[in-house]
Amino acid sequence: MRARKVLAVPLAAVLVLAMGAAPATAGPPETPPAIKVEGNATQPVFSRADAIKQTVFVEVAGTDSDSDGSPDRVAVDILRPKETDQGLKVPVIMEASPYYAGGNDVPNHVVDVDDDGNPLPSLWARANKLAAEPFDGYYDNYFLPRGYAIALVENLGSGRATGCPTTGDRNETAGPKAAIDWLNGRARAFTAGEPVSASWSTGKVGMIGVSYNGTLPNAVASTGVKGLETIVPIAAISSWYDYYRANGGVVAPGGFQGEDTDVLAKYVLTRADGQRVCGPVMEHLTAAQDRITGDYSRFWDVRNYLNDVGKVRASVFLVHGLNDWNVKTKQFAQWWEALAKRHIPRKIWLHQGTHMSPFNLRTVEWLRQLHGWFDYWLYGIDSGIMREPQADVEIGPGDWGRYASWPLPGATPVRLRLGQNSELGPLTRPWPGRESFVDQKDRTAEQLVESAPAPDPNRLAYLTSELPADVRISGTPEVSVRASFSGGSSPYLTALLVDYGEDVRPDGSLVPTGETLCYGQGVPGDTGCTALRRLGTATTPYKIVSRGWLDVRNRAGMDRTQPLRPGKEYTFTWDFQPKDYLFKQGHRIGLVIISTDRDYTLRYPPGTRVELSPGRSSLTLPVVAGRVT
Repeated sequence: MRARKVLAVPLAAVLVLAMGAAPATAGPPETPPAIKVEGNATQPVFSRADAIKQTVFVEVAGTDSDSDGSPDRVAVDILRPKETDQGLKVPVIMEASPYYAGGNDVPNHVVDVDDDGNPLPSLWARANKLAAEPFDGYYDNYFLPRGYAIALVENLGSGRATGCPTTGDRNETAGPKAAIDWLNGRARAFTAGEPVSASWSTGKVGMIGVSYNGTLPNAVASTGVKGLETIVPIAAISSWYDYYRANGGVVAPGGFQGEDTDVLAKYVLTRADGQRVCGPVMEHLTAAQDRITGDYSRFWDVRNYLNDVGKVRASVFLVHGLNDWNVKTKQFAQWWEALAKRHIPRKIWLHQGTHMSPFNLRTVEWLRQLHGWFDYWLYGIDSGIMREPQADVEIGPGDWGRYASWPLPGATPVRLRLGQNSELGPLTRPWPGRESFVDQKDRTAEQLVESAPAPDPNRLAYLTSELPADVRISGTPEVSVRASFSGGSSPYLTALLVDYGEDVRPDGSLVPTGETLCYGQGVPGDTGCTALRRLGTATTPYKIVSRGWLDVRNRAGMDRTQPLRPGKEYTFTWDFQPKDYLFKQGHRIGLVIISTDRDYTLRYPPGTRVELSPGRSSLTLPVVAGRVT
């Protein structure tokens, strides 16, 4: 028998031995907690109620947006399983936002302007953005029990962060990027003045969010930061120019007429003493954004994430509403196209809702796919998600299809020519005549559209004959017109793609006269709601499917203004907002041309005369199925 080594024993232990208890012996080390995987999916085995909540302040190295001589800092609220204090390492689902601290009451810009584009005296409109509360969503309730930490990052200039907001500039991107660096041990963070590390983190991060909160994932991904494995941008911006401008013109996001970069920055400037500290930054935004010409410039170029798509290393699960007029559909389409050219792993959901989360539309399927996506990209679990079809597209309320990609395979450009007597179609003999209208600023696009094809002095309308079969479009329509301007100062051409025909509810019943049919969370009166469809003898049922705007002074490029010679004909070509839409058999496709779009463009004095040559003008649709005669 081997002799035991004599150890020094504390007095308390001696007393225990004297009472007959056996001495404690060192056993094998405890196995650290681990996630549970069944059916190729993480399982909910961790307690949300017992989760650890902590707040850290991450230093944004190299960024001093408020010019106080110190690096900016952002506050990060973290919720993680309690087992992360027992050796469990987990990935992070991150949502960055400027809205956690609410917002300020900020007046929008005046949109009624004089002949030179200068604002006229007017009542101020009010901004109306929604604040997000920490840990009030499904991210923490669904994903934390399955082995994920949740991190909420405040934007520079908002809440407890320092620095100043600049609406999409790179300094705002630096905040959540620094948080990702900290999770990977590359940045400093503090709590109660003491350094703190993220020893519980695997370093793998997935960013997600809606609207501004969805735009920040695009922005951070375009930096190529290591550790950001995937992003889920929902109703997100890819270029801020296309949020507040369009083809050289000042064009508002739907529902926020008169808003601009400075208004939004002032709204989210909620840090203490922010109005005093960030005053010069706000003044710079107001001057540099240029609401007179609307030209693309260096100011907008640094807010264009498409420039850096080559740096993106994260996979992308993109979601957008096809009836979103706040963050318009061009935002997702151009980002999606750029990602495709780089062969970035990606997936897309397109729904018929407005500016909203898909959670409220198709909850069970959304959670299934999002769960599979995060499990695959953050845990490396073969959930099967990457073998599923790339695109989920809702073509009507609740009518979803799954496709190899988007635009749908087989989409072909079909050119329709404008003709005499409001005709639109593949006419073989162009009409050589000319037609005209006079611009005004008081009637909305909906009011100008509803009486077509009857003549109207303030617009031109061209309709096909009744469609012999359903016609589906998928992609970006385009319009080209030969026209001249005279007798006024409005520089806008607005094209409206319209569906004319009776419509029905999802249950097959007719929509009553004057009622608004909304998808998702839209409500009557909300510009994000699906356009009016009326029935009755006085009006034709219709829906504005898409819109496109052009400042005709920017006919040669959105970065330069060139005056027009009054009465001289020019060819103007511009894009609509991308769509996936089904024109039903028996309906008619309409193209309506106006100048001022009251709810979106600046409103110049009325009186501009636009004369158009229909035979030298056309509409091009990306047709997937059906035929237009």
